Amino acid sequence: MRFVGRLAYVNLGIDKAPSGVPGLDDLTGGGLPRGRTTLVCGGPGCGKTLFATQFLVRGAIDHGEPGVLISFEESAAQMSANVRSLGWDLSSLTADGKLALDSIGTAVSTAVGDWDLEALIIRLQLAIDSIGATRVVLDTIEVLFDTLPQRDRLRIALRRLFGWLQDRGVTAVVTAERGDGQLTRNGLEEYVSDCVILLDQRVRDQVATRRMRIVKYRGTFHDTDEFPFVIDERGIAVLPATTTHFEHQALSDTVSTGVPQLDAMLGAGGYYRGSSVLITGGPGTGKSSLLAAMARSVTAGGERCLLLSFEESPLQIVRNMRSIGIDLEDSLASGLLAIESRRAAWWGLETHLAKIAALVDEFEPACVLIDPISVLRGPRDEVASMLARLVHTLKGRGITAVLTALSDIEADDRNDVLVTSLVDTWIRVSNFEQAGERNRGVNVLKSRGMSHSNQVRELLLSEAGIQIADVYSGPGGVLMGTARREQELHDQLVAQDRAEQAELAAQQSRQRLASLAAQIAELEAERAAQEAEARRAERAAAAQHEMRATGATVLLRSRGEAEGATNES
Repeated sequence: MRFVGRLAYVNLGIDKAPSGVPGLDDLTGGGLPRGRTTLVCGGPGCGKTLFATQFLVRGAIDHGEPGVLISFEESAAQMSANVRSLGWDLSSLTADGKLALDSIGTAVSTAVGDWDLEALIIRLQLAIDSIGATRVVLDTIEVLFDTLPQRDRLRIALRRLFGWLQDRGVTAVVTAERGDGQLTRNGLEEYVSDCVILLDQRVRDQVATRRMRIVKYRGTFHDTDEFPFVIDERGIAVLPATTTHFEHQALSDTVSTGVPQLDAMLGAGGYYRGSSVLITGGPGTGKSSLLAAMARSVTAGGERCLLLSFEESPLQIVRNMRSIGIDLEDSLASGLLAIESRRAAWWGLETHLAKIAALVDEFEPACVLIDPISVLRGPRDEVASMLARLVHTLKGRGITAVLTALSDIEADDRNDVLVTSLVDTWIRVSNFEQAGERNRGVNVLKSRGMSHSNQVRELLLSEAGIQIADVYSGPGGVLMGTARREQELHDQLVAQDRAEQAELAAQQSRQRLASLAAQIAELEAERAAQEAEARRAERAAAAQHEMRATGATVLLRSRGEAEGATNES
């Protein structure tokens, strides 16, 4: 036997037979001791006979192990009728050779002279051989020994009976009534059995709870704590227990809250998938509305969502959410959304947990939403224990869980300390009274692994849906409602004035630039004209210079010609 880190054991020793009771095999490391006798004892109504019958039925159906049921109090017809509501057809199993039923009255114990077990052993052998049984149930053992007053002979008889069963290699379950101050009426059966399981039913605050404890288990380690169990339409089921080690996956992808601004406040774009979330707040603060928004978002993404309500019917939820722009009818029609409504006071904590576990097994949702957990009845420590098992069970399956709770004292975070320590994300919605009106606010108190906002923002519910307003601060703190709208209008007017001033300045700048551009163009034109005039003057001066040069040349030539003519004369 080796402990593997969670509330379950891996068997490294004796061989074990699956019990057929969901959750029990995790506590025993695989089931009941194979080829040995297990004693199931308890008071009236705690489920002894049902436990034993379930052991046989599930063994025959799920594991192909035929079984024999010997009852000392009920007929075969009564045994079949008692479990028919669970969907177990003992008559069909008997006809198929998977089960053998026999009813033995107390008269058999005195039928062979002085008290003797031979008659019982013969009938047991015939029943076992008829179907090749590997499992046997004797219900209830005290009836068999009622006529045997000698205590020393009783112990011998028990040892002989249990030894005979072990020699035949069958796995036996024997039921016994609980005695006064001891496990059984005779106080001997628990000492000669290899495994002893005690079933108990107690009432606290008008709520009945069944509990199971493994008192003894030879040859293997086992958990000795008490564990709640329920009896429902599936039979007996041991409720999920908290793990001793945290081995949940740490998924990085997120699931949207359905409110984009809240996704942004969380910093990661939503809740981490497979995480647990608590939304607390006073009446009318919007807790249920946030759940509905998430349900709509999850189903719109093609995933299944289970919504459990302890206060409203499905039709009420659909109608009420429609008033704030959240239409859940399409999600329900698609089969992606399931809404389960029930009264919290109808069942105890353990039954609620079992019912939720059954719904999750059947529907296989990606998200489970529960509204609200604060109506669950019971002592606070037991409520916290139940919620811890629920949260850890869902987290272990990668299911995102979002719970709401009504806070009696909104200003005191310690009011929900028993639950808030369990969850990964805690969101608080509150009512704020300001300037003669009440408005809703929302803030993220914690969100593990996220750089979340620490701001308190206004939560707005309207026909357009759920919106979270930007933060507006004033002398008195965060502005909400009319004060926020006035501040928004003021900021808009200031921004508009600034925009107008900026536009006017821009226009003036454009006009000045245009004027300067015109001046520059005029000066450029004047410069061009001056340059042209200068060029003309230069050309004229050059022409005059050339004319003077040409005239001088002609004059000199004329003088030379004249002087030559004179000399010839």
